[in-house]
Amino acid sequence: MIENILLSEEEFNNSSSNSYLDRIQTLFRHQLKNWELAKTGYESLNSVQVREFHFDDFVIKAQFNPGRIISSAAKVDEKSIRERKCFLCYNNLPEHQKAITFENNFLILVNPYPIFPVHFTIPMLDHLPQLIEDNLQAMLSLTKAIGENYTVFYNGPKCGASAPDHMHFQAGLKNFMPIDWEYEIIKDKKCKILFEDDETKILGCTNYLRKFFAIQSSSKAKTLKVFSKLYTSIQKTQRAYEIEPMMNIISRFEDGEYFVFVFPRSKHRPDYYFSEGDKKIILSPASVDLGGVCITPRQEDFEKITKEIIEDIFRQVSVGEEEFEFFSKSLTELIN
Repeated sequence: MIENILLSEEEFNNSSSNSYLDRIQTLFRHQLKNWELAKTGYESLNSVQVREFHFDDFVIKAQFNPGRIISSAAKVDEKSIRERKCFLCYNNLPEHQKAITFENNFLILVNPYPIFPVHFTIPMLDHLPQLIEDNLQAMLSLTKAIGENYTVFYNGPKCGASAPDHMHFQAGLKNFMPIDWEYEIIKDKKCKILFEDDETKILGCTNYLRKFFAIQSSSKAKTLKVFSKLYTSIQKTQRAYEIEPMMNIISRFEDGEYFVFVFPRSKHRPDYYFSEGDKKIILSPASVDLGGVCITPRQEDFEKITKEIIEDIFRQVSVGEEEFEFFSKSLTELIN
């Protein structure tokens, strides 16, 4: 029964308010105190190593985080998924893992294999596939509820999701990923305004190693409408994908506005991932990598990675110039 995994209301008695920010912080403290796996996971962040690579107007960080090998090397082929239990289904959660609900159809869980100093996974209660088209509304609601402190992100089923069979988001501390603060710097230098009115601005951003669309709006309804049209534009060239167009999404909410960054993808994993010997680098780009923090779970990969390799990895997994321009033109036509 789901009641068995929910944190009891007694745990929230000392909370100053009943906001989601307070409740998830209470959940986080409880799990670090009572769940050894989570405690060990967050303690391991103290030994994480970071390198910075400086580009024109922005930075890419490489993080050596051995605890993330489970996600980076996850087998996501249909056979492997069929043969394992879904680790996001509430009846398969570890004994000491607890949760709180969000909008009655999602759970908020502490991620025991963290990238961020505070890191949550937000799976749907029902075991349904990882698909964003009908779930962006929930993502935006979550973003607004916790956006004061957290950035929310979505990995597509072929774009870094280690559980493509179970719909989920993730959330981590705001300003951990460089894109959280760099957007204000690059939007005037590396982005082109595709549409603008009193409530909404849409930008196409290039020359940032990874191309993305930015939807900035004070209206949730308009954000959803623009995303739907962008989804349709991307889908026009990616109909061969049976699940959904390849994309990663990062969203945040501040000063009364939604900021939604959509990264169209052309490839799940770069060639380095499948290479042999010294050429092999286990780096499976997902939203956090596209946000500016490349996760390397092996020491040798962390040490060998260079600016040139980072550029090549993003070039391989991002869409090309012509395709991005097609998306931009198609989106502009659909909106106007």
